[in-house]
Amino acid sequence: MKQTALASLLVTAALSTLPIAPALAVVDGPKVAWNLSVWGPPRAFTAGIETLAKYVEKETGGKFTIKIHYGGALSKGQDNLDNIKLGSFEIAQICSGYHPGKHLGINVLDLPGLPLGDSEVHAMVHDAVFQHPYIVKEFKRWDAKLLMTVIQPQSEFMGVGAPPLTMADFKGMRLRALGGTGAAMKNLGAVPTSVPAPEVYNALERGVFRAAALPYTYAFASYKIADVGKWYTTNMNPGSNSCPTVVGLSALNKLPPQYQALLEKAKPLAYAALIKAQAESDKKNLAAWQKKGLTAIVYSPAELKIFAEKGAAPVWSAWVKENTAKGVPAQELLDLVLSETKKAKAKLGKN
Repeated sequence: MKQTALASLLVTAALSTLPIAPALAVVDGPKVAWNLSVWGPPRAFTAGIETLAKYVEKETGGKFTIKIHYGGALSKGQDNLDNIKLGSFEIAQICSGYHPGKHLGINVLDLPGLPLGDSEVHAMVHDAVFQHPYIVKEFKRWDAKLLMTVIQPQSEFMGVGAPPLTMADFKGMRLRALGGTGAAMKNLGAVPTSVPAPEVYNALERGVFRAAALPYTYAFASYKIADVGKWYTTNMNPGSNSCPTVVGLSALNKLPPQYQALLEKAKPLAYAALIKAQAESDKKNLAAWQKKGLTAIVYSPAELKIFAEKGAAPVWSAWVKENTAKGVPAQELLDLVLSETKKAKAKLGKN
C-alpha cells in the first residue's frame, strides 16, 4: 500500500534540490494578462499552475498575471488544445488521454507500466520528452508549446459492486480508463471507456461503469468519487495520464524575453508544490476512506505480474508498431523514456 511517509520524504527531497528565487527580485516589463483554462476545482492537480501564476505575478510586481479559470469556465478540458490553437486563451492544462489522436508521439507517456512512480524522476523524464524534436513539431501544429507536466501519481481504481480481488475479476467489467491504462485493462478482459474526470461521479452513480481509474488519491477526493465508491486498489499502478501545461506559441512569442525566462524559472517551484500537495492529500484522503469503511485492495506480487505481462507489455509492442506505421519515431520515443529514467535515477541517486 502506498505510504504517505514515503510521499513526505519525496517532498523533502524535491524541495531540497530545487532552487528558490530571491524573494525581493522584481523583473520589469510591460503589463501582460494571460488566461489559463483548466477543468475541475482547485486541487492537488492544480498546485503547479497556481504556483506558476503566483511566481510570475510576484516577480514582476503584478505586471505579468495569469488568471486561472477553473471548472471549464473557458473551455471543456477536451477542447483546451483546440482553443489554444484558436487563440481563445494563452495557456491551458490538457490531458493527452482526452484526445490521443491529436498528438501521437506524446502518448508514449501514457503507456502502462512505465517506471515513473518516483515524482522527481517523473518530472525529469517528461521534461526530456517534451524537448524531443518530434514532440516539439507535433505541438507546433496546434500553435502550442509544452511548458511543464503535472506530476500525476500512478492511477488506481475505485468502484462499486464486488471488489476485484484478482486480475481475473476485471474480466467483463466496464470501467473508465484512459490511454495505455485502458488498453492494458482491455487486455485483461475489461471494457474501458473514456470519460472526462468531471463526469465520472455521475456516470459511476448511474451505473454507466463499475470503476474508474484516476490519480491516487487526490483525484478521487477532488471529484467526490469516494462518496459513491465502495472499494479501491492500492498498489496496482496501472499507469498515469500525461497532463501537460501548454502555452500558445503566438502568445509566448509576444511575451518579453524576461517574462519567458520567468516561466521556466517557475517550473521547479511548481513541481515541488505538486509533490507537497499530493502527499498532504494522500494522508487526508486515506484517513477519510478508512473512516467510511471503503475496502482497500492490496494485490499480491503474483497478481501484479499478471497485470505486467498480460495487460501492460502487449500495449508497448502494439503502440510502437502502430505508430511507427504512421510516421512516428515510436521506438525512439519509448527508448528515450527508458534511458532518461535511468539517467534521472542515477542523477538523483535513486538506482
